Amino acid sequence: MMMMQQELTPQSPEWLEFERLLTEGTFDASKAGDLVTGTVVGIERDYVRIDIGYKSEGAVPLNQFPTLEGKPQVNVGDVVEVLLLSPENEYGEIVLSKDRADQYRVWLKLEDAFGKNEGVRGKVVQKVKGGLQVDVGVPAFLPGSQIDVRPQRNLDKFVGEEMEFRILKFSRERGNIVLSRRVVLEEERKALKHDTLVHLAEGVVMEGVVKNITDYGAFIDLGGIDGLLHITDMSWGRVNHPSELLQAGQTVPVVVLKYDAERERVSLGMKQLNPNPWEKVEERYVAGRTVKGSVVSLTDYGAFIKLEEGIEGLIHVSEMSWTKKVRHPSKILNLSDEVEAIILEVSAEQQRISLGLKQLQPNPWDQLKLEHPIGSKVVGKVRSVTDFGIFITVMDGIDGLVHVSDFSWTKRVKDPKDIGEMFKKGDDIEAQVLDIDPENERLSLSIKHLTPDIWESVPHRYPLGARVKGNINSITDFGVFVELEEGVEGLIHVSQLGVAKGEAHQDKFNVGDNVEAEVINVDRAERRISLSMKPQRGAKKKDDFAQYMDDSGGAVTFGDLLQQQLGGRKDENE
Repeated sequence: MMMMQQELTPQSPEWLEFERLLTEGTFDASKAGDLVTGTVVGIERDYVRIDIGYKSEGAVPLNQFPTLEGKPQVNVGDVVEVLLLSPENEYGEIVLSKDRADQYRVWLKLEDAFGKNEGVRGKVVQKVKGGLQVDVGVPAFLPGSQIDVRPQRNLDKFVGEEMEFRILKFSRERGNIVLSRRVVLEEERKALKHDTLVHLAEGVVMEGVVKNITDYGAFIDLGGIDGLLHITDMSWGRVNHPSELLQAGQTVPVVVLKYDAERERVSLGMKQLNPNPWEKVEERYVAGRTVKGSVVSLTDYGAFIKLEEGIEGLIHVSEMSWTKKVRHPSKILNLSDEVEAIILEVSAEQQRISLGLKQLQPNPWDQLKLEHPIGSKVVGKVRSVTDFGIFITVMDGIDGLVHVSDFSWTKRVKDPKDIGEMFKKGDDIEAQVLDIDPENERLSLSIKHLTPDIWESVPHRYPLGARVKGNINSITDFGVFVELEEGVEGLIHVSQLGVAKGEAHQDKFNVGDNVEAEVINVDRAERRISLSMKPQRGAKKKDDFAQYMDDSGGAVTFGDLLQQQLGGRKDENE
């Protein structure tokens, strides 16, 4: 240090060395912060000695040099570039850094790329707040909005990937670099789009990359322009979701179905690349033949059976069993079941094949007609009681209905609740077969037909002019009903009661009164008897009670009177 304080004279060794350096041009006038080139003159345990042309050598830590299999990749005589941190430290030594020189060169390179709007390559290091950190030689920030042309929710998937970026912002002083991958992708898509549009036309087969999958289809990147591949155009067969056939990033062949150049909308198809299996389907599938297939879908109304790729048939729930009422096909079949079925109907136009499962078994309704023809007697158990009748099990899986009107020839069920008192579930019941309808799977039964109809003999037992007696069981505005015997009633109209004019018949007669009257008409078809308490001069030419003129002069039929009578009875019961 004392030597540095001595005055330099032309005769001093220091002055002479200074002149020599000037003469030889080897004096380096570099200052702190400059990049300088030097030669490795020595390698020590922890440092590398580098001569940069100064009066003394500089030392660079050995760990700043790259290694290969743990051995530093530096040799004496290597020319290296370093950053001059200080021409002299407190020990009089030059302070150099190879790391800082490397970073300096990176910043210069990035600054040059920023100025020329050129791309730089980097590797995504980690996810940070608002985006990703990228190593481009120095740390840089990639905002989430600049990662892709479409918003990306999962940023973790980009960590570790090496990509090309464009520098949006650059500040070496602040050490701030902001990157964009989106700009690069948009430029690439713009260039690809130009080439794609040259070849894009309806009917053209192209290759594209699955970009995005939705419930209704998939978007295919054709090269700068996206097309929609709708789920209905993916396969001739059933596709429940596009993800069954496609996955993001997959390259697939497609055909352009429709291209709207003005709106830049492209509709694509995949199934159109293969022949339509429904063409000539009626030649391969004929009604009456047996086919095999697997269950691919179960719905409330039936099961879809895959017969071949793109061809499915439907077994409706009504075609699954002859006797069971199948409420859901899952009660009979399961997904992936291999089944046999009968072809019922084929329609190539509607792309529909109807199949039957029950047709593979004998039809029990045919057996029913043989064993229990119409008019025969059957015995069965009551399976259920309803408001309109009872169901009786006649054969395994076959129930017959006894309607409430077929319980008795004479007794009428006035209240549906009475049916539950008359019949109980599990009761053994005998009935007669009235009708068999195999097509609609209906069996009609009757209990009353097991006994003769009392009205068959009524005209003989109650001839015209006969005097009969009975008890009044109801009184209506138009007359009184007289019970002649169980199940047989007669009507005495007000005009045939013999009541004086102005006198109310309701005041003269009471329910339960025993009266005598004359038979003036018997209609077996309508199951009615007309009576009269007035003296009769001769045979009636017509039924006075079938039609008469009321006080207002209107025509009233016997059916009207009967309805009024039944209504009156209901009021009385209430």
